[in-house]
Amino acid sequence: MTRINGQQQHLIETTDRGLAYGDGVFRTLQVQQGVLLLWQWQWQRLCHDAQRLQLPLPEEAWLQQEIALASADIERASVKIILTRGSGPRGYAIPNTPHTQCILQANPWAGYPAGWYQHGVALYPCQLQLARQPRLAGIKHLNRLEQVLARSEWHDPQWQDGLLCDSEGWVIETCMANIWLCEGGQWVTPRLSHSGVAGAVRSWWIDQLAQAGQTAVEADISHERLLAADEVWLCNSLLGLAPVAAIGQQTWSSWLQGRYWQQVYEHFLVSSSTMLSPR
Repeated sequence: MTRINGQQQHLIETTDRGLAYGDGVFRTLQVQQGVLLLWQWQWQRLCHDAQRLQLPLPEEAWLQQEIALASADIERASVKIILTRGSGPRGYAIPNTPHTQCILQANPWAGYPAGWYQHGVALYPCQLQLARQPRLAGIKHLNRLEQVLARSEWHDPQWQDGLLCDSEGWVIETCMANIWLCEGGQWVTPRLSHSGVAGAVRSWWIDQLAQAGQTAVEADISHERLLAADEVWLCNSLLGLAPVAAIGQQTWSSWLQGRYWQQVYEHFLVSSSTMLSPR
């Protein structure tokens, strides 16, 4: 189901700035039997991104109600929230009185293959380099052309996702997820001060580690450091946390018996049918 500005419909104006300029933000979340998973972190990131773009937000309670209506007939839904600056006159200048347009898309969520969690994910080393732009770093804005071009680099099904570095060679993320390294008992994730998307599950996991008395380290990570890690993990709002089995020719299997895997399961169950369900 698609709802636009509180109405069930499928059409937007051709003058919408989200269509013309990618002027807007989005988030994707799961809704299970009416429960908005990790909503606290989804809303935090949405507020952060909208503020950075000077984009007025709808009321939280109204947005929650709209999500519930869009996913009401779906037991387990994937819901995409798209906020654009709405229609405006021709030109890049932000309208004096922008009217945020809220588009909600709800679809049944089929999950990822169980093998991704049981055997790990293989990453293709993408040639595309992410641009460094501090003003947009961390924001999940509507222009995803870098990810589109990177994903077009491979067609072989042996690769489930692609590794992305920035123009300076620092590891940033994958095409669809944030990335974590495990080094000698420490969880480390790329610093996102110049590029990349700061996902809701990334923020959630940082908070979970803090509650467990651990500090997640954000750092500039070289490709060599990535390949030398004890374990590598991915996370996003639909995938949850999943281990990486290979990056190009580099492979890992230590996570099958590793303490990090056990730590993940101590916080929540991850499988193809249950994502981020606390024990």
